[in-house]
Amino acid sequence: MKHSILYCLAAASLALSFFFERPADASATVRASAAPAVAEASLFPALTTNAEPAPAHTKPAAPSAKPGAPTAAELAASRDSLTYHYYAQTLGLHLAFDENKDLLRTVTDWIGTPYSYGSNSRHGTDCSGFVTRVFHEVYGITLKRSSRSMFTTTQHVAKSEMQTGDLVFFRRGHGPIYHVGIYLKDGKFAHSACNGGVMVSSLSQPYYHRNFYAAGRVRAAEEANETLAAATATAE
Repeated sequence: MKHSILYCLAAASLALSFFFERPADASATVRASAAPAVAEASLFPALTTNAEPAPAHTKPAAPSAKPGAPTAAELAASRDSLTYHYYAQTLGLHLAFDENKDLLRTVTDWIGTPYSYGSNSRHGTDCSGFVTRVFHEVYGITLKRSSRSMFTTTQHVAKSEMQTGDLVFFRRGHGPIYHVGIYLKDGKFAHSACNGGVMVSSLSQPYYHRNFYAAGRVRAAEEANETLAAATATAE
């Protein structure tokens, strides 16, 4: 009888150890195996046992609206805007963004060229040399070489009616014409001055206001500006 009781106790102890013992790293094993399951569930929700299929009438969500790429016209307009701002800052002008860019660019490129009597190169130029080079580069027009000759071959206009590209002439008192420049706008003109080379000056400066004589218009240049203005208006 005593042995029977001992056998029963041993059997009960063995059974309890079978049900309650587990490996020390069991929790770690569960965590390790659970992580891929969670990732898989997040990536493939439709394959999980608890996932419910979307109703047949449900439409897929529309993609979030994104701004489209700028068109070629928008890019060109942006470049033009930056270009005009640069010319406005460099030349000290208030531009309407419909001016002749070739004229503005060419004048800008010549700014700072030193004065050199009788020359018309980027190394040095006098006033008439500068004007002839600009008109040839921008309009393809060959002007007379001297300021006096230019004056005799242009259509004279009133100071109040000057337009971009007109020529402005100067003389001292009743003497001969001695200086010429290219009118830009806002009362300013580009020229090659003896004391500074190619620059932009204002007709309101005392010296130029006192010696201003007349303005002259080159017909071919006027036609080119009118064609440009018409093309700009059509594009808009």
